[in-house]
Amino acid sequence: MRKIIIAFAMLLMMAACTQNKPSQATENEKEAATQTEAVDSVNPETKLENMKEVQAYLKECGAFFIATVDGDQPHVRAFGVSEIINDRLYIMTGKVKDVYKQMAANGKFEICALKKSGSEWMRLTGTLVNDETMAVKEEFLNRNEGLKSMYKADDDNMAVLYITNATARFCSFAAPERKVNF
Repeated sequence: MRKIIIAFAMLLMMAACTQNKPSQATENEKEAATQTEAVDSVNPETKLENMKEVQAYLKECGAFFIATVDGDQPHVRAFGVSEIINDRLYIMTGKVKDVYKQMAANGKFEICALKKSGSEWMRLTGTLVNDETMAVKEEFLNRNEGLKSMYKADDDNMAVLYITNATARFCSFAAPERKVNF
């Protein structure tokens, strides 16, 4: 029950964070430009190490929650798989789902992943880019056998999206926030 309450609280916090008020638009644009500059200043080896750290965190948490927007309405959903393929961090969904349609219309997202302790979490922001490469889809499915009953690399439904201009914020009730970019 405690985990459900914590997850619900995190969802509410994420929803509140994704709503943009007109007066915040300029501030959000400045934050996005700063984030892009921060990512661009990271060397390729550090970017890959940061990406690996983020993916390990997502895998440790199991489920993670992704926030997208539809117009001015935020939506949050649970996801459970991510993979690094060709030095890119990917997530996967179906093209027939509303979440994919929202990602295609606006690639900006935020992920929140909560560790089982309930006292450590990560927030990941960036942009999602659809990748239609057959080899990437096949590799994703090979690493996640359970998805093969629902998706096929060539079914015109499977969508693999990689994350760009990413900033991960590692948070805790016991330590200061730490950021990494990739």
